[in-house]
Amino acid sequence: MKVIQQNGIPELEVQTVLEVKNQFLLVDVRTPEEFNGELGHIDGAKLVTLGPDLMNYLENLEKSKKVIFVCRSGGRSGQATMVSQQLGITSSYNMIGGMIEWNRKQLPTVSE
Repeated sequence: MKVIQQNGIPELEVQTVLEVKNQFLLVDVRTPEEFNGELGHIDGAKLVTLGPDLMNYLENLEKSKKVIFVCRSGGRSGQATMVSQQLGITSSYNMIGGMIEWNRKQLPTVSE
């Protein structure tokens, strides 16, 4: 698995996420409207909006979990990755380019 370090944040390209997603917890930090909107979401992703909801979720998450964070373009999920690492979740990664890049590569999405 190729990990890219960007400003101290470990990141994965969308193709890597596609290959390893079943071995990770996928956490989408967008709003419910975005999650179910035009870009859709990755099958199996859990919606936990950035902010207090995410903080509560991460504080109760087992520290040994392997997590990939997803958002629209990679900014919010980068923040989520940084926060998760500060809370002791060492195997956490940001998906580069977010759902915009996922869709650009025409990878499968779900919309509800």
